Amino acid sequence: MSRQPAISDFPSNLQLRIVPSPLDQTPVSVLVLLHGLGDSMESFAQFARQLSLPETTCISLQAPFSLPFDLGGFHWGDDITFDQSKGTMDYDTGFSKASRMMKEDVIEEALLQKCGYKPRNILLFGFGQGGMVALAAALAYRTELGGVVSIGGPLPSHMIHSGSDEVKNKTPVIVLGGSSQSLMTQSALSNLKQAFQVVEYVRWPKAGDSMPRNRDEMLPIMKFFARRLQSRSGVPEGAIELG
Repeated sequence: MSRQPAISDFPSNLQLRIVPSPLDQTPVSVLVLLHGLGDSMESFAQFARQLSLPETTCISLQAPFSLPFDLGGFHWGDDITFDQSKGTMDYDTGFSKASRMMKEDVIEEALLQKCGYKPRNILLFGFGQGGMVALAAALAYRTELGGVVSIGGPLPSHMIHSGSDEVKNKTPVIVLGGSSQSLMTQSALSNLKQAFQVVEYVRWPKAGDSMPRNRDEMLPIMKFFARRLQSRSGVPEGAIELG
């Protein structure tokens, strides 16, 4: 039987916030949240409290690498590179360290071995780089997880399948992005569908990739949770309201 995770279950160098299930219910599922480039665990810990998912413990992880030049915030990439033409940091800089940490330290050792969760009861949620790491970790683990939610985070380039004979991962995936200026391009979707058996795509009527701003944008994610979370109580109607 699964139990409430504790900070001591994870490596001491991993920063995280644990948000218990509402009303201190015994957790059946666990949702691991991975923030985007330049953010930190605190914003996603607050987002987890707003979700208020029944019988679900939420864990907001902090990316292991600080941004350079006193920029503040953290990143998941193996490296930092700048796009000189755009004056921005590249998103896809390799995630071998972060995906290995997710697979071995978080999923296998902490959640499966120490806390007793089944793979089917572990879901991953990521934004931008965090979504890329979530997808990479699900592919690396191979066994079906509860699901992956990726907002504006495509499959990392180093994990794109080169052939059609690859066995597709059974973990269900939902990806969301804006109708323009989005990283979720047709090419990115095609790469995901080559790697995962089930891929749902939600195209928001807005420019760019950003976190959900209202009930309509959040609804597809909550419907995904309702299908995939192993909760005896169901998702409460009010949980899709954002503050």
